[in-house]
Amino acid sequence: MSTTLTHHDPGTGSGPDTGTGTDDQEAAAPHAHPSGPPGERPSRSSAARRLLGLAGAGLTRTVAVLVLLALWETAPRIGLADRVFLPPFSEVAVAWWELLADGQLWDDARASLVRSLSGFGLAVALAVPLGLLIGWYKRVADLLGPLLEVFRNTAALALLPVFVLLLGIGETSKVSIVLYACTWPVLLNTISAVRTVDPTLLKLAQSMDLPPWRLFQKVILPASVPAVFTGIRLAGGTAILVLVAAEMVGAKAGLGFLINNSQFNFAIPQMYAGILTVSALGVAFNQFLVALERRFTSWRTAA
Repeated sequence: MSTTLTHHDPGTGSGPDTGTGTDDQEAAAPHAHPSGPPGERPSRSSAARRLLGLAGAGLTRTVAVLVLLALWETAPRIGLADRVFLPPFSEVAVAWWELLADGQLWDDARASLVRSLSGFGLAVALAVPLGLLIGWYKRVADLLGPLLEVFRNTAALALLPVFVLLLGIGETSKVSIVLYACTWPVLLNTISAVRTVDPTLLKLAQSMDLPPWRLFQKVILPASVPAVFTGIRLAGGTAILVLVAAEMVGAKAGLGFLINNSQFNFAIPQMYAGILTVSALGVAFNQFLVALERRFTSWRTAA
């Protein structure tokens, strides 16, 4: 025969006859959420607020564009603009779709993108290291400074006939003119970024006896990235604009050729369709560079 011993602690009131377990359950019962888990309603409300915020931000960013398109559609129809030279936006959209459907728009856009991205990539690969050297080493700046001053004040389109004469009307001249035009925003912003690094950071790094290459890696490069990307974004817009102008001079394909050829043939809706395509590509490329900048400067945005 076994005997079960029940321990009773008078200080806690947890014995079998105290009834405090039932009281504790009744006291805790009102705190339970009547309709589900405690965090369900706050999470739903925060998600709804987030969606409303995103919708409001999207509407704010697109309302000006929608108003412009509405004015573009109505102005020619009510006689505020000559419909021959400014057709309604709906006609331009139809012409854009027809160009896309028969493949002409895609071929021209691909030709322009290959040329502009080639020149842009070469400019970034050349200008960023050169800008770091000029900004950091005074002797290099003294050697190349006068030469850079001469060329950076010479407009790229002013040199377009020279590029055509020396390199012909093929792909080389077009990529070269984009390379020339894109080099200066990247180069000048990189030089400025290196020269405006916080002197306190440099003194702290030098007090730690860092070698020059570690100083570049740990201080100069991270501090220069935001300004360098500003130059890269400026060069991205320049690449497409300069290329379109170059394609109007001598080309058999490309968005510049499409715009120029449509003007000569008096195909005005197709001309505006090409212009809109150039604008869309410029906006998309800029957004890509913005996302890339956020990726490389995540430490800065998080702060």
